[in-house]
Amino acid sequence: MLDVVVVGAGPNGLTAAVELARRGFSVALFEARDTVGGGARTEELTLPGFRHDPCSAAHPLGINSPAFRALPLERYGLQWLHSDLAMAHPFPDGTAAVLSRSVAETAASFGPRDAGAYRRLVAPFLPKWDTLARDFMSLPLTALPRDPVTLARFGLVGLPPSTWLTRRFRDEPAKALFAGLVAHIMAPLSGFATGAIGLVFALAAHARGWPVARGGSQAISDALAGYLTDLGGSIHTDYEVKRLDDLPPARAYVFDTSPTALARIAGLGRFYDNYKYGAGVFKIDYALDGPVPWTAKEAHRATTVQIGADSAEIGAALRAASREGRAPERPFMITVQPGVVDPTRAPDGKQVFWAYAHVPNGWTGDLTDVIERQLERFAPGFRDRVLARAIAGPAELAARNANYVGGDIGSGAAAGLQLLLRPRLSLFPYSTPHPAVFICSSATPPGPGVHGMSGHNAAKAVWRRLRQAA
Repeated sequence: MLDVVVVGAGPNGLTAAVELARRGFSVALFEARDTVGGGARTEELTLPGFRHDPCSAAHPLGINSPAFRALPLERYGLQWLHSDLAMAHPFPDGTAAVLSRSVAETAASFGPRDAGAYRRLVAPFLPKWDTLARDFMSLPLTALPRDPVTLARFGLVGLPPSTWLTRRFRDEPAKALFAGLVAHIMAPLSGFATGAIGLVFALAAHARGWPVARGGSQAISDALAGYLTDLGGSIHTDYEVKRLDDLPPARAYVFDTSPTALARIAGLGRFYDNYKYGAGVFKIDYALDGPVPWTAKEAHRATTVQIGADSAEIGAALRAASREGRAPERPFMITVQPGVVDPTRAPDGKQVFWAYAHVPNGWTGDLTDVIERQLERFAPGFRDRVLARAIAGPAELAARNANYVGGDIGSGAAAGLQLLLRPRLSLFPYSTPHPAVFICSSATPPGPGVHGMSGHNAAKAVWRRLRQAA
């Protein structure tokens, strides 16, 4: 009998399997698709030689992840690549705010009236970032906080809505950039604890940047898989699991799946019926015949570029998708251009480009024209650079990755207490009513992102259970 079976080879499933194998448990991992990766894959979606990331592409939380930093992933081929700027946020007039490794450069891009306010915002937390990140990404507590005073201070700043936090800024550059940071989790700006989300992304960029993985996000998954294999774990792809009986006998089962899929497979009935899924996304991967023709010069120096004319436009786009049930007329978009630092992603002189906008969960329309009109506001002539497109609405994204229910790439709405206490209001989020079944997906804390911490935290719960049973 195996000690542990893991279902789902996304970053969290892979990390959970690695953590358990490192502690001497026998581990087998089962994945429905023909390759590992989940939300961290790389594929030729458009034309030969153009290697796209179907989901995640830039990784501020990955390079800052306490779980990843404790693993020898570089030995297995993972190489982080950094652009001059972690992120740029251009405006229609050709100016831009930026998020840089340098706090001073970032603050200066906000203008003189907000530079000091931004420096004061990050100053208490940046010197203690590594400890704060470990404490924050271990909530609900899987270990005692290493710095409870800083964590509490961070909570006082971050638990209110981001709209409260941005009151300290007077001008749009800072307000818009910060609103865009919050929008990465597809949460309305007025939501509980959204200030913390924006602040985490900013601090992560200052601490270690906002890199892409050389060759694509698949490199992260492949590195985890390579390490797991060397630890003695086994990986089985093309293996769809419909019920627990499809799996070999084991002392524990860990699921990197949506809560609803877990309930169906493990026979948990209506246990997760109250779990809510959030807005979906409409995503386009482009093959371009050259760089994006941004008007703002700063946007040419960043791998990640946020698109939103001002904080009001960003807020309206988020409300439309998450609360009003309609696609926004001027969407907020996250875009990634890995060719700024990684020439391996496309043929010489060409580029891959990735853009998505928020739409209602399960939305069935076509947002291509709306997205490209928005891009043309900030990069006139963009359409002339397009060689090919791979378009994916909510249905296509859910077909590629079953965890993206209704196109929700966050695997659950980041709203109310569900932002922090998910998939149920419990201090034991990785456990289920079945004593041998656990969940480790992005539906558990600390939530979305390629960081492996949900898998890391779930692995702790599993080995404690196995140790008690020994």
